[in-house]
Amino acid sequence: MPISDQIPSLNREFIAHFGEMGSKWGINRTVGQIYALLYVSPQALNADEIAEALAFSRSNVSMGLKELQAWRLVRLRHQAGDRREYFEAPADVWEIFRVLAEERRRREIEPTLSMLRTALLETPGNDAERHAQNRMRDMHDLIDRLMTWFDDVQKLAPETAMQLMGMGATVTKVLELKDRLTGRAHKASDINPSRHGE
Repeated sequence: MPISDQIPSLNREFIAHFGEMGSKWGINRTVGQIYALLYVSPQALNADEIAEALAFSRSNVSMGLKELQAWRLVRLRHQAGDRREYFEAPADVWEIFRVLAEERRRREIEPTLSMLRTALLETPGNDAERHAQNRMRDMHDLIDRLMTWFDDVQKLAPETAMQLMGMGATVTKVLELKDRLTGRAHKASDINPSRHGE
């Protein structure tokens, strides 16, 4: 029986969904489906098995696996007595999230931060440029703060990070209580003091 006929319907739904979502995350449909197949597979698969299971050409599978390896989302495995290469997705979902976040940061966020830092070093020549620079500073400060927070979370053990994420509502209540006790209300001017003079 072909491997494609052995994939349970629930797995098929997951694989199809990942293929559709792939384009929204910056990867093509083929790559998304290959990753989803490996993620739900109970054992590592070789390129021929992946191609047969998904009815993809061998060349498309090879290119997809190279892209997933570049993203560090699949691991290469060898089996004793078998010269073929086998692939598997990391089992730890926290590890997968961490790798994805790091790669997106390197490819997308760091270039934006670099551009913003350069723009903030410029001397504005008129009111329009001063306004634009103030807006850029707000964006830079928010992204920079988020990245600092992300770095701190990265240092936590997975269990601790999961507990922290589960405390979202609790943390919000504590901050609101602190604001009530100190008489400080959340205002746009509190969050963006650079906007006072606009």
